Amino acid sequence: MGGIDGLDLGTFGVYTFDFEFQPAAQIRDAAQELEEQGWRALWVPELLGRDALTHAGYLLAGTDRMRVVNGIAQIWSRGARWAYGASLLLADAYPDRHVLGLGFGGGPGQGTAVRPLAAMTAYLDELDALSGQTPNPMPQAPMRRIMAAYGPKMLELARERTAGAQTYHVNVAHTAQAREILGPDAFLGVEHAVLFESDPGKARAIAREHLHIYLNSPYNIAKFRRLGYSEEEIADGGNRIVDDLVFWGDLDTVVDKLHAHVEAGADHVAVQVIGIEPGATAMPYWRLLGEALLPPGGGA
Repeated sequence: MGGIDGLDLGTFGVYTFDFEFQPAAQIRDAAQELEEQGWRALWVPELLGRDALTHAGYLLAGTDRMRVVNGIAQIWSRGARWAYGASLLLADAYPDRHVLGLGFGGGPGQGTAVRPLAAMTAYLDELDALSGQTPNPMPQAPMRRIMAAYGPKMLELARERTAGAQTYHVNVAHTAQAREILGPDAFLGVEHAVLFESDPGKARAIAREHLHIYLNSPYNIAKFRRLGYSEEEIADGGNRIVDDLVFWGDLDTVVDKLHAHVEAGADHVAVQVIGIEPGATAMPYWRLLGEALLPPGGGA
């Protein structure tokens, strides 16, 4: 479990937005502590200003063994030529430690007529055309790429053109559906948000605040409709969709629910701790999760 083309990420990894709000030294210290706890994989998004490939390079430079996954590098943030060159360098400098996760993200702007599937296909075509067409030295270790995918056609594209798929804010039923489409061999990494709060009212309020942007974006709304949620549930952030997309409660409850994704077919679950104030750290929760989720000895 947890492998991408022979690269072992472990069954569970860390997914965090926290670094967007922290200075470089604090980011480095946090990544090093996570590595010492035994986490094999650290996933970072690209949304609030940090450039995906620069961010990945900094995390790789500050750690010794940690695998760093861009989850995701938005295809609108850089041309395919530059994404290829950057990932080539990272594969050469940090063998078997970087995974380029690509995604459509929010698209090139509101009102665009560009379709996600067509845009991703064209981007992958450009990347493939660049293979071997560069004066940059080729790395001895392979370059690995995955892509964000939810619907059947995008999952099929991930299966055919990359090492596999990353999903974000999905329920366990979707994980089972995605595994069926991807087949037995393609990688399936599932992000899931968790919240250490046992009071239902407080937990759901925090979860709704976290989910608000996703419950109001067109591509996510389409995803939630496919997952069987009603228009009312999506519009109001009903309890069922909130509870499915954010696992809240005590440690045992959260851990049991995370394992459900693995049982449904996920190779790897990237765990995102929410409810943390910008600039603060979720490290106490990562320590608890590490003790509960990682193999004895931390899997180092």
